[in-house]
Amino acid sequence: MTFTAPQKSTWIALLVAVAFFMENLDGTVIATSLPQMAASFGVAPVDLNIGMSVYMLTLAIFIPASGWMADRFGARTVFAWAVAVFTIASIFCALSESVLGFVLARILQGAGGAMMVPVGRLVVLRNASKSELMRAIAVLTWPALSAPILGPPLGGFITTYASWHWIFILNVPIGIVTFALTFWLIPNEKLDARQGFDWLGFVLTSIACAGLMYGLDLVGQSHVDWVVGAGILAASALFFWIALRHSGRHPHPLPDLYGLAIQTFAVTMKGGSLFRTAVSAVPFLLPLMFQLGFGLDPFQAGLYVLALFAGNLAMKPLTSLVLRTFGFRTTLIGNGLFFVATMLACAFLSPATPWLIIMVVLFLSGAARSMQFTAINTLAFVDVPQARMAGANTLFSLVQQITFGLGIALGAIALRLADAWLTPDVEGLTLGDFHAAFLIVGVVGLIGLFDSFALPRDAGTAVSKHRPRGSTPAPAES
Repeated sequence: MTFTAPQKSTWIALLVAVAFFMENLDGTVIATSLPQMAASFGVAPVDLNIGMSVYMLTLAIFIPASGWMADRFGARTVFAWAVAVFTIASIFCALSESVLGFVLARILQGAGGAMMVPVGRLVVLRNASKSELMRAIAVLTWPALSAPILGPPLGGFITTYASWHWIFILNVPIGIVTFALTFWLIPNEKLDARQGFDWLGFVLTSIACAGLMYGLDLVGQSHVDWVVGAGILAASALFFWIALRHSGRHPHPLPDLYGLAIQTFAVTMKGGSLFRTAVSAVPFLLPLMFQLGFGLDPFQAGLYVLALFAGNLAMKPLTSLVLRTFGFRTTLIGNGLFFVATMLACAFLSPATPWLIIMVVLFLSGAARSMQFTAINTLAFVDVPQARMAGANTLFSLVQQITFGLGIALGAIALRLADAWLTPDVEGLTLGDFHAAFLIVGVVGLIGLFDSFALPRDAGTAVSKHRPRGSTPAPAES
């Protein structure tokens, strides 16, 4: 079977999106399965949190090397091997009989995921033209939006009606099919000139990222002293500073900061990262509020949260139309303000609120977060030259992974602050604490929008096809 160029880029995007969904889902799906897994291993459930933490830490450590690997060995080769490693590690996870065996399998799985996600995105960026980029990025965005929402209820369902082993066994057929299709669809592009590997930059950045993720995890835990987490975060900041100084002196640094000189890319890294952090806090806060604040059981809370997923799906067909009509600048500002408004609305929800109103608020919030994610993820690469795409994509993937961790930490820290300020004498979290947390998250999202005001009105028009008022029509392509 032969494809036209647009058809092939769409199929490649779908293939990579499936791999993305598999990787994103594995980061969250075991959350509701920890009690059964702990019973199987003969340990306390809290002892298995390391299985989630070590997976996220491994991602943060190995992502900086992904761009160099793709350029050196070919994007198809690295992506295929990453899928294979992830799939094999999933089998090891399912066969684990001890905590140590499970943790080692999760480290291997994280190493595969660290290569699979950024290299997969690089494959899509290199095979999609400017006119196809928005559609391709929209396809890649849905796994990051849907997996954190679907993961916990899916994990609970599988654990209840089968066993926790099936959480990982389900990856095997998906991985095998993805591995086979990779060699059929994806060209094996790599640089002709071999660049040296920046070992010092890799070590410095990996330590900084691992420290940041671990420090945020500690700060968000109620039983850990703030000072310990803050100390680790301070050390992480020092390593980041040293890494930045080093990158300015190395001819091919890891990570490559070239993209920050491009305004459209820089906006998605600075304000866009703050906004992604706020968005990532929502799937963490909502289930807790429905259970601890509303008194609902996990299944009822999960049904409410699925309204976010419905909003994500409903927005996808409209994404291109919205960006074509309003352009990137207006969409990022207007849609971002709308999302912040839904956060403020969440701060007023209560058990007395009619269920239909709750569902509508969450549906609209899901639609807004979908639109914003797609706009940010697309705008990041509209002006990046192909020759610098690998470096920019690695930096984007690294920062995006960090913002996911930041989102959970933001939600946890907001709850701790609210509990300390509003209800210091009350045992446990109250509904008022969750309302205050949503207000804090909304303010963070609002701050993240400031960079977007500096964008020119014609930012990304080659991709969005938006024609700002007063501009002359672009010449037709021959």
